[in-house]
Amino acid sequence: MNIHSSSIISSKADIDSSVEIGPFCIIGDHVQIDEGTKILSHAVIKGPTRIGKNNIIYQFSSIGEDTPDKKYKGEETRLVVGDNSIFREGVTIHRGTIQDKGITEIGSKNLMMAYTHVAHDCFVGNSNIFANYAAIAGHVRIGNNVVLGGYSAVHQFCTLGDYCFAGMNTSITMDIPAYTKVASNPARVIGLNTTGMTRDGIPEESLKIIKKAHRLIYRKGLKLDNALEELEKMHSNKNDGHLKIYINSIKESKRGILR
Repeated sequence: MNIHSSSIISSKADIDSSVEIGPFCIIGDHVQIDEGTKILSHAVIKGPTRIGKNNIIYQFSSIGEDTPDKKYKGEETRLVVGDNSIFREGVTIHRGTIQDKGITEIGSKNLMMAYTHVAHDCFVGNSNIFANYAAIAGHVRIGNNVVLGGYSAVHQFCTLGDYCFAGMNTSITMDIPAYTKVASNPARVIGLNTTGMTRDGIPEESLKIIKKAHRLIYRKGLKLDNALEELEKMHSNKNDGHLKIYINSIKESKRGILR
């Protein structure tokens, strides 16, 4: 185990022998760090927190701290982080609250750039990018392959579906359907994240179907229930998995989608 002599490690922490911890770090009670993870310097990790394999945590990050939510009274809550993610300088991530499920969860292969923030009780999927200063409030759900531009902010309890893209300084207060691109303050829908979809190898036929579905929701002037009926008919004919993801991201919305 490669731990710098200036770092403080709790005797109640469970750290794999391959983990590297740089100078002036603090690892608290009930923190588990799995193999291959590197903590560069001046980072604080507070438990109960589990950090998976092969993550890199840069200097001045605060991972697993108590939430400032005023309802939090010191109950035991958790943070779980997956594998192969990068947390750049000054990232802050808070544990959950008992008012929700008591856990904040972050998946694998995420890139959290400098000074990004994940609040209490959030769920963040896999392969997402949070650009500098992007922040999500409590109870937010982020799918997979989502991009939040620099200085973007997401209101509490919002959901962003797979492949959503938010431009720089976007303020999001409603749910965003999968594959949708938004920008501005307040946010407005400006199209589909076709670049991200193409880069990930989503078939051309699926792209065409999602474009048609997007037009039904945003361009035809239909009421949402009527547009969903048309989408369900389309899915029964096409049976496209990406279309199903798009439909579900709308049907499962609790705050209502941005239109």
